[in-house]
Formats: sequence, structure tokens, C-alpha cells
Amino acid sequence: MQVFVTGASGFVGSAVTAELLAHGHRVLGLARSDRSADALARTGAQVLRGDLEAPETLREGARLCDAIIHTGFIHDFAHYARCCAIDRAAIETLGAAIAGTNKPFIVTAGLAGLGVPGEVVSEDDIAPPPTDLYPRASDMAARALTARGIPTMIMRLPPSVHGRGDHGFVPMLIALAREKGRSAYVGGGSNAWPAAHVTDAARAYRLAVERGPSAETFHAAAERGVPFRDIAQAIAGGLDLPCVSLSAGEARTHFGWMAHFTALDQPTASERTRHLLDWHPRGPDLLTDMAQAGYFPVSAG
Repeated sequence: MQVFVTGASGFVGSAVTAELLAHGHRVLGLARSDRSADALARTGAQVLRGDLEAPETLREGARLCDAIIHTGFIHDFAHYARCCAIDRAAIETLGAAIAGTNKPFIVTAGLAGLGVPGEVVSEDDIAPPPTDLYPRASDMAARALTARGIPTMIMRLPPSVHGRGDHGFVPMLIALAREKGRSAYVGGGSNAWPAAHVTDAARAYRLAVERGPSAETFHAAAERGVPFRDIAQAIAGGLDLPCVSLSAGEARTHFGWMAHFTALDQPTASERTRHLLDWHPRGPDLLTDMAQAGYFPVSAG
């Protein structure tokens, strides 16, 4: 099938594109810049120039293809609410464009902030309404489309989707530790982050789109929960810095806007996803990957 992939040149989107192409699918990738377009073309994907704020382009991609995978998101945390509003509008545009066609449509959402802290989150758990603290509305927007008769799948990603080229939370924590001269965790640091290698996440998308249209929610979580203290200690070891425990107040000063995420306690189940998709993660775990995938300077440690 031909699949329209937004964010196709991004960290997760490029892995999804590679996975689809490796299994005989054709990809039409959305590219905002010449650099992204060139990178996509070199993979063998077709290119559609545009961005998430161009509804006519999104509608064209949806019309031209047999399925849609929406991995695109503007990662500008200084203007996060605006980025979330753009994401929500893009989801609504893509969904409306395929109304009545029964085309598979996968929306990317996050696991952060689901459920009760410390309790295992399953695919059946409903995401809370967006708030000022966490305004991302991907989950809600997908469910609204399903309620309108446009079956929309939700692929929830963990706080750490890791691998070479990662530019998410873990690299941000590494940069912060280097800046502050120490790595840190909150309290006892037993709060858990689910994680997945980027190739395992990409495989989950491919298996889901091949399964066909549905309103299922999937969890691309290979590891149920990695204690945040272990992540902080791995960063300390990789940079040869001390690792310290901070109080909640100290953490707000140390981590800034990331303090909310560093305190996440989000053990996550993915048994339903594994069963429905026959998904078997086989990439390295987060701590192994941090040591081997270029997260730290060669001279460090």
C-alpha cells in the first residue's frame, strides 16, 4: 500500500518510513524543507512538500494514499500550547479528508500523564482532557474522529523512544546535566519511565497499519518502566559527573520546564498491543542504548 507519513524525516517518522519501505510499501512523506525532502528522496520515498499548518497539502496527501500515519509534531517546548493546537488541527484535517473511505489512520500520542501515578497504564485507559500543564490533545482528537464514524488508531509513545539520532528527553537531560555539572533525580528516583527502541516503535506502526482500519489504542512500550534514578545514574556515568537526589522544590529549579516529566511515574502495559499486532520488541533496552548509541562524547567516562 502507499502510506502518507507526516513527520517522515523526523526521528520516529524516518524509522517508520524505513520500516514501511523495507516491507514493500510505498511512502509519500511530508517534507517542510529542502533538506528534509532530499533526505526522504534518498530513502526511496516520494516527497510531498508542505507542513502541518498547510491543510490543503494534508488533504492532498490523504487523498493520494491508501493509509495515513501521523508522526509529525513541532517540538518547540517554548511554545508548546501552540504546537499542540497545530497538531490537533492537523489530526482533524487528515481525519475529515478520509471520511467514508475506511483508510487506516494512525495518530501519534504520548503516554506521559496518563492514569494514576505509580499505577500501570493499559491500552484501555482514557487520556485525560488537555490542561495548561500538558495541552497535547492528540488522543482526544483521535477519539473525536472515531466518534464521528472515522475509525482512528492511537499509537502512544513512551517518554523515551531511544536510538542513534535521538533528540528527545534523554539527550535534553544529558545536556542539562552537562550544564549544571551534576545529574539528578527526584526523591528516591523510583518513579518509572516506559521506553522503546525507535525500530521497535516503527515496527508497531507498520504492523498496525497493515492490520487495517480500527479504533484501537496501542502502546509502543517495550520496557514497562525504567527507574528514573537509573537513567540519572547512567547520565552521571556517561559524563563522569556526580548523581544527586533532589527535593521536589530543588527539582523545579534544577530541571525547569522538564521537572514535570522527570517526576513521571508511568509504568505501562503493552500486552494487548503485543497480542493484537504480534509485536515482539527486540531492540536494546534504554540503559544499554544510552551506553552504546552515541549519547555521550567519546572522551566522556
